[in-house]
Amino acid sequence: MQRRKISFVILTKNEEKNIKRAIESIKDVADEILVIDSGSTDKTIDIAKSYGANVIFNEWIGYAAQKNFGISKAKNDIVFILDADEELSDELKNSLKDFLSSDYEIGIITRRTFYMGDFLKHIWNDEKLIRVFKKDVCKYSGDLHEKVICNHNKYYELKGYLNHYSFKSLKDQFERTLKYAQTSADIMCKNNKPFHIYNLILNPFWIFFKFFILKAGYKEGIKGFIIAFSGMFYVFMKYAFLYECQKSKEKELWK
Repeated sequence: MQRRKISFVILTKNEEKNIKRAIESIKDVADEILVIDSGSTDKTIDIAKSYGANVIFNEWIGYAAQKNFGISKAKNDIVFILDADEELSDELKNSLKDFLSSDYEIGIITRRTFYMGDFLKHIWNDEKLIRVFKKDVCKYSGDLHEKVICNHNKYYELKGYLNHYSFKSLKDQFERTLKYAQTSADIMCKNNKPFHIYNLILNPFWIFFKFFILKAGYKEGIKGFIIAFSGMFYVFMKYAFLYECQKSKEKELWK
């Protein structure tokens, strides 16, 4: 079968520290590099254009909607959704070439996370994600934690890793965790999700147990403990923000 052409879609906003690494990892296999930028004020756009990327500005409309917009602008039928803080390993690139020479329409990749100096071995290291697909077969749905919805489940599992360089520092990690918690709470509040005290008290401990014990975070030592605690912190703040939002709504009603 003749090799199919592929478009890589990358969402950006002020990603000058990451975008070069991402594009370097795909430049030899990409037929099109499409960057959907939502208002970078650093050198992200200049760096992307220096690699021949097609840069399109689109005001931020949410994770799923922004990705679907990028997919709609891709020139080729096969698209790969790549985050700016990710890179393809050599083994994954070779496996991607095999996928492109097959008749599969959906590809699943394995992502691992670089954290505090090296790649994690037991947690955040085996995420199975649909990232490459025929653009009329799959689309994104949801708000903060978007999901890929496909019209069938026949897929090709690619070999190698998608390397994820998620956080620059602990400060960056917890600032983003707080931001995601606020965004998630805002969505729940907007959708009138009720607040329950047991969610605030019990759910954070369940998440810590899930990450540290069930997902073997304890095997990562202190790093695993920090990751589990950050998950616990995220859930606690999400429900705390939801409580704050709902109380604010109640006060508005009584004015």
